[in-house]
Amino acid sequence: MMGSPGQSGIVRVGAIADLHFGRHAAAAFAPLFTRLNESVDVLMICGDLTDHGDPEEARGLARELKQHLRVPAVAVLGNHDHEMGRAGDVASVMLDAGVTVLDGDSCEVLGLGFAGVKGFCGGFGPRALGSWGEAAIKQFVQESVNEALKLETALARLRARRRLVLLHYSPVVGTVVGEPPEIFPFLGSSRLEEPLARYGATAVCHGHAHHGYAQAALKNGTPVYNVSLPLLERTQPDRPFVVIACTPAGELEGAETPPGA
Repeated sequence: MMGSPGQSGIVRVGAIADLHFGRHAAAAFAPLFTRLNESVDVLMICGDLTDHGDPEEARGLARELKQHLRVPAVAVLGNHDHEMGRAGDVASVMLDAGVTVLDGDSCEVLGLGFAGVKGFCGGFGPRALGSWGEAAIKQFVQESVNEALKLETALARLRARRRLVLLHYSPVVGTVVGEPPEIFPFLGSSRLEEPLARYGATAVCHGHAHHGYAQAALKNGTPVYNVSLPLLERTQPDRPFVVIACTPAGELEGAETPPGA
């Protein structure tokens, strides 16, 4: 049955990002959602649902979701969804369409725990931007810190053994490799990694890096998937989404991902 785990207790989680609804014809999404219905029990959408953050774009996507998607969906917003300053309206439209939109909070679907935040920029490892100097730099860094704190709060509330995390920005440099190195600091922040490791995420999915790499890992080995639609359309055009099969014990079984870009 659609949207329910099989007899084995394995739940198939689909993950995708960067739909950018409004950039392409609405009809292009029907085959994608139909294929998802056949392949997964629940769907994660990791940001950039719209192209310009226009509520009209969100309403167009909502119509397609209502008409074609038959499994529960959980989402976070991305930077494009904030472009017009109406991210709250975009989120409300998605909620009305039955999509659970997370922003520093969590939920449970089919026995799985989902935690989600947008995340933010800042860079990775020793090259991450520090809070020093001008007030504008400190404000920029504080935004990255705030998103990490929101993620920590969301994870701390989960009680489910199997914990899937939705981000838009990457928590590791490994999945942004392939993009120009000059823009790495604008594709994610390693400040997101610490709460992910401490609270035991089962898997992490993000988008944003359209020309990045499909899969990497946190320092503790937790898999991180770049599920940007433009990336997956190039590397696996017949099925441009990732499927993560979660066993009842909280392990991953045969996560199906395309090769790296």
